[in-house]
Amino acid sequence: MYRCFREFGNVPLQQIGMNVKIWVDNPITTLFQELDKRKHPNFQGGYEPIPDIVLFSPEIEGDFRRRNRENTLRHMLMAIEVKASERENARLRPGEIIRDLEKLKAFQNEASRRRSYFVPTMIIVDTAPEENEKMLASSLEEVAYHAEKLNVGLFYLNSDEDKRWEWDTSKLSI
Repeated sequence: MYRCFREFGNVPLQQIGMNVKIWVDNPITTLFQELDKRKHPNFQGGYEPIPDIVLFSPEIEGDFRRRNRENTLRHMLMAIEVKASERENARLRPGEIIRDLEKLKAFQNEASRRRSYFVPTMIIVDTAPEENEKMLASSLEEVAYHAEKLNVGLFYLNSDEDKRWEWDTSKLSI
């Protein structure tokens, strides 16, 4: 995925990060508050979402380290979670994807309260070689419903020409 953004999307190296740790102090969303409370008391006071891929504005200048956390949050353009069908004899299930959609939405809400705006996005790569490992159509419909309700971008990629599905990203707003 990272390579596709770099090579085919022409995203400059200084504007793309993988597994970027972004500190959100004193969370205001219920979800981030709950996740913060699960930590040892000595480490509470914030939550650190770690999106799979983050696209940044040029102003970040490649410096998206933990210690540059204010700029990291401020210069985010897109936070992307990726789910891939990589389990032997198991499918991607809607529950885990919906949970990530909720985290992305909470993260967007936290950022907007800090005057930072980005597009939350989920990419599902469903290219499992066996039919019993691919997502069910009903599961995908459930995920699509939640993505639209939460206003999170959703892309579904697979290798089956007959089952191509995409979400209308024109509905997405920040």
